[in-house]
Amino acid sequence: QVQLVESGGGLVQAGDSLRLSCAASGLTFSGFTMGWFRQAPGKEREFVATIGRSGSSIYYADSVKGRFAISRDNAKNTVYLQMASLKPMDTAVYYCAATSRVVYASQRMGVKAYDYWGQGTQVTVSS
Repeated sequence: QVQLVESGGGLVQAGDSLRLSCAASGLTFSGFTMGWFRQAPGKEREFVATIGRSGSSIYYADSVKGRFAISRDNAKNTVYLQMASLKPMDTAVYYCAATSRVVYASQRMGVKAYDYWGQGTQVTVSS
């Protein structure tokens, strides 16, 4: 049974940094492309970042480029999202997602590319 468990969320002030972690189990982690998405109240879930199986092939949403960094440790079955210079607009529930399918880069930015999702972790950025 595949499980993705996010952690590291919290309440921070604008300009602060935060690191999210997503621990995966029940899968061969190195065989999965991983992604981070977020969903703010009343809005659709949106793409944040994605990383390929070997740790290369990284893409970011324009809104977080230069501020967020995705990485993975295949030995620890964990994917990370390092967030810096946080803004109130970054407030959302952050979800990690996994897919074993071979998909184009543009597809990896869409929710439909992913088969497994975590329960989410809340990030709140105050001004």
